[in-house]
Amino acid sequence: MKNYCLLFILLSTSIVAQQQIKVDLSNPNTTILTHWYFLQENSYEPENAAKAIYGFEGDEAVEIAKKLKQIIVAKGLKIDFNKIPVDSMFVDSSQVLNKNRYIVFPAQLPNVYLEKIGKNWYYSPETTSKINEIWSDVFPWYTEQLLQIIPEFGHKSFLGVELWQYVGFIFLLICSTILFYILRKLVYFILRKIQYWVVHYKNQDVNIALKKLTRPIVFLLLMDFVIRVLPSLFLPLEVNNVLFLVLNIMVTVFWIYVFLKLVKVIMSIYAIYAETTESKLDDQLIPVLNNFLSGLVIFLGFLKLLTILGVDPVTVVAGASIGGLAVALASQDTVKNLIGTVMIFLDKPFHIGDWIEAGVVAGTVEKVGFRSTRVRAADTSIFQIPNSALAEMVVNNKGLRAFRRYQTNLGVRYDTPPELIEAFVVGIRRIIELDPGTRNDAFNAEFIGFGDSSLQILLNVYFTELDWNAEQASKHKLHIAILKLAKELGVDFAFPSTTVMVEQFPEKKGITIPYNVNKERTGKVIEEIK
Repeated sequence: MKNYCLLFILLSTSIVAQQQIKVDLSNPNTTILTHWYFLQENSYEPENAAKAIYGFEGDEAVEIAKKLKQIIVAKGLKIDFNKIPVDSMFVDSSQVLNKNRYIVFPAQLPNVYLEKIGKNWYYSPETTSKINEIWSDVFPWYTEQLLQIIPEFGHKSFLGVELWQYVGFIFLLICSTILFYILRKLVYFILRKIQYWVVHYKNQDVNIALKKLTRPIVFLLLMDFVIRVLPSLFLPLEVNNVLFLVLNIMVTVFWIYVFLKLVKVIMSIYAIYAETTESKLDDQLIPVLNNFLSGLVIFLGFLKLLTILGVDPVTVVAGASIGGLAVALASQDTVKNLIGTVMIFLDKPFHIGDWIEAGVVAGTVEKVGFRSTRVRAADTSIFQIPNSALAEMVVNNKGLRAFRRYQTNLGVRYDTPPELIEAFVVGIRRIIELDPGTRNDAFNAEFIGFGDSSLQILLNVYFTELDWNAEQASKHKLHIAILKLAKELGVDFAFPSTTVMVEQFPEKKGITIPYNVNKERTGKVIEEIK
């Protein structure tokens, strides 16, 4: 009796198991399950699978159902039934027009989707009417002819893959190898032509960068060739899924490599251009741009890899936005400095090598980085000024001066005769006029007033040399010439002193200097100035 009961339970379980999957078109999940389940080897009932096709019947509907499966398998797409909605009133809100439709693979097969017609869900009329067009886009033109010439022994299987598929895969690798050597020369030739057409000159660094750029471009072309040909081998879904995953990862990696090399090529060309400009800030911009663009390429490539590995693109974009916001809030100073860097390169308030004064800092600009600007002071010490602060400072750029102004007061003794003062001033003017290092059309040499212990003569000149060292040499030359003139004329420079007049002792006489105010002598001294 127990044996009969056990047999009854087993038979009942078997019947229930067979009845678990049946034709059900009430929602997107059951419609796709009906189509997919009844085309499997262990449950092959294509007539039931064809019921998911709207507007066609019989062999024509079966043919459409088979082609839909072939398209999905050929692209290596696995259906995750856990993500397919079971709501019979499901509305696809991602579309511009909200309708009862569901796209199984929006990125890979946007034209293959389900639509609710009446009370049931079917593959949409648009999908079924364009099935041949979609099939032709996935499979190469020779696919049907290839299937007809395969001999019977070629269909023997080994590890789930037929012999003709092994042969076809090997042939695909051989063709790819031959194409690699052909395309490598062709792509390099085209890149050289484009480079010469854009910049009209040759450069060794650019040529090296182009050679490095050629190989990943060739690999991308080969990957595209393999992706287009691979569906014609009709490999199993598991094999195609792995192959396309690897190929898509390789394509993304190669694209990252291509863009990184393209950034290098562009920076090499820009470096050549920067050498022709007077601004040294352009030269400093090259490493900053190179680092920024390279980081951007790697970041976007990483996001693309995440989507290939199955992460939802919307989640990736949202995560990147939230993560970027969090990083921005956590590093406000860094963001401010980055914005300051951009403003410095846009406004160009100074160039590399300029002498600037910003706040308490004065020195030569040596480097403008992402975060800060390096300034070397006159004592060779280094100041690192945050770019956010520097962008807000009042910057006095001495390097942009058309001339270097020099102003000082010359103090002569109070007992100097007016005639010698006049001759001394005229002599200074002549020295400035004859000096090639000064502007002879804009200077001042005038007796301007009475100081505490000297008569004040204003000296205001403009040096034509902008370099700091050249300016000091020009000052030295000017000072020596003035000292020689004063010696020849007999003019003495004053120093802080106090004179006490004692009237009770008239026999006590003060120190008097015998000045020579002969006009002929002073005139001769001035004429001899060279």
